[in-house]
Amino acid sequence: MHLSFAHIACANPGRLINRLCKHWGHKFPVELDDALGRIELPIGECRLRDAGERLEAQLQAADAAALARLQQVVADHLERMASGEALTIVGQPGESGRATA
Repeated sequence: MHLSFAHIACANPGRLINRLCKHWGHKFPVELDDALGRIELPIGECRLRDAGERLEAQLQAADAAALARLQQVVADHLERMASGEALTIVGQPGESGRATA
């Protein structure tokens, strides 16, 4: 399993999690509560957490190519859900192996 992590500076991370989960909830299995969201996309899984002044994202996919695609898809959708707010996404690759969260 391939993982990546990102910290996304934004004004209201909970709102972004809510909007993205509701947007994808019509197509994919989604779990959502006050501070966490999890989306099971065909190319991998996206876990989101409201960390106050930032959104924390953990993505996992079966291989590097799927992970790269998942990163792009999630980033594009978050930018659309942000409704004009400029997001700063700082990511780093994880390690192959089991997910930690």
